[in-house]
Amino acid sequence: MADKIIKILSIDGGGIRGIIPALIMDDIEQRTGQPIASLFDYIAGTSTGGILALALTKDRGDGTPQYSALDALRLYREHGARIFSRTVWHRIRSVGSLFEECYPVDGLETLLDEYFGEARLKDALSNVIVTSYEIERRIPWFFRSERARLRPDYDFPIKQVARATSAAPTYFEPCKILTEDGQDYYALVDGGMFANNPTLCAYVDAKMAHPDADFLVVSLGTGQLTREFPYDSAVGWGMIEWVQPAINILMQGVNETVGFQMQQILPERADGRRQYYRFQTPLIEGNDDMDDASRTNMRVLQLVAEHLIRNNDLALRQLCRDLVTA
Repeated sequence: MADKIIKILSIDGGGIRGIIPALIMDDIEQRTGQPIASLFDYIAGTSTGGILALALTKDRGDGTPQYSALDALRLYREHGARIFSRTVWHRIRSVGSLFEECYPVDGLETLLDEYFGEARLKDALSNVIVTSYEIERRIPWFFRSERARLRPDYDFPIKQVARATSAAPTYFEPCKILTEDGQDYYALVDGGMFANNPTLCAYVDAKMAHPDADFLVVSLGTGQLTREFPYDSAVGWGMIEWVQPAINILMQGVNETVGFQMQQILPERADGRRQYYRFQTPLIEGNDDMDDASRTNMRVLQLVAEHLIRNNDLALRQLCRDLVTA
């Protein structure tokens, strides 16, 4: 067994359903008495998971995190409706979102500015990995705080990173980030297009940096989609009808595939120690739409998360022991 155990946290995308991993992380902070940023060596996130990763590693200015998981939870509770809101004129102009994104970006960008200010990626308190996709260069894009510390041209304001990773097609317009010299730009959309569950991305990064280390990987889901698409309905769909189902299937497929791969890569050890934890729950109740920020749905998501925590009490207890002793 290696002397060093590298601890990795990964947080799925899922819009307002980020309430679920936020509550799990709050539970972990309460059990350990330590902030998430100090418990993990690497923290990866996609979309809403990327926003959470950035929030929980934002330096207050004294080497401690400015926000707790409970603070992050309040972001959804208090501002969810502000992020996913649109005027009547926007509804009319977009013709039911057929000719324009569902939501204007003003509410989201204003909120990110309020939460992150002028903080930079290089100042994150852990090794943060946030996913996005560059649509002009056609390449997966990874915002890495480790690289930002070494290369000023890869250091970006956190609010821009958060905006890029959450630029979900059909929901928000793509994000345009200028290069340091202002002579070029990156055109970015939601990282969920290729890595809605970024666990494997984070593991590969950590493995390359620490080839001889042992690993403890924690992967947090935002709820497993259970909505069915009956054949008799789908067989007649055209391009417009397939847009949202295709996105849901793509993201859910990535989530489950990566989960299976991680189970094979990091099986339980001979001594009984778990190397990989995945906390996920079927969304049987509530609305699985990632933009349903109604008070009723947010309450249901909270209850779903609390149920998940109760059902996984033993695993969470063991995990927290591992986190503080590794």
